[in-house]
Amino acid sequence: MTKIGYARVSSKEQNLDRQLQALEGVSKVFSDKVSGATTERPQLQAMLDYIREGDIVVVAELDRLGRNNKDLTQIMNIIQQKGATLEVQNLPSMNGIEDDNLRRLINNLVIELYKYQAESERNRIKERQAQGIVLAKENGKFKGGKPKFSENDPRLQLAFKLYLDGSTEKDVERQTGINRRTFQRYRNKFNIHRN
Repeated sequence: MTKIGYARVSSKEQNLDRQLQALEGVSKVFSDKVSGATTERPQLQAMLDYIREGDIVVVAELDRLGRNNKDLTQIMNIIQQKGATLEVQNLPSMNGIEDDNLRRLINNLVIELYKYQAESERNRIKERQAQGIVLAKENGKFKGGKPKFSENDPRLQLAFKLYLDGSTEKDVERQTGINRRTFQRYRNKFNIHRN
């Protein structure tokens, strides 16, 4: 039985120290500095590959593993399928319960409740944000995000030219640094289409 820690912050600028300190007693720590919006995180995948039957995966907080119910459930299922267990430090401890099966069952129920509560809170935040935007628009105070490029921006014009000359969107992104989705949005906005 090995205790394996996982820590995550959303960007390179953020600091892992608080989580790493909380994970001091574990044998090995995997950590990512990337958004939890996807499960395609290099160190998360490495940790899931590394764990063995009987291991305990330790995280400071459940949302370090994932930000939505679907991803959390998928990650937890992988941990369970490998015969490992999950310990979340900011959730109530189940150490006093002797029966392993009962402890695991109660732990899973607590985690399910926490996942539900966290997802509900995220939805409430989005709802309040949308309501705030509607009110700001009604009062003429909402400006929205500033456009990245003007129509005559040299980089955007180069991207349009490359695209019209037959380059793929991937090539355009590589040569100009303009993200594909952003480029598609500007192509539609300025009606740039190949014949």
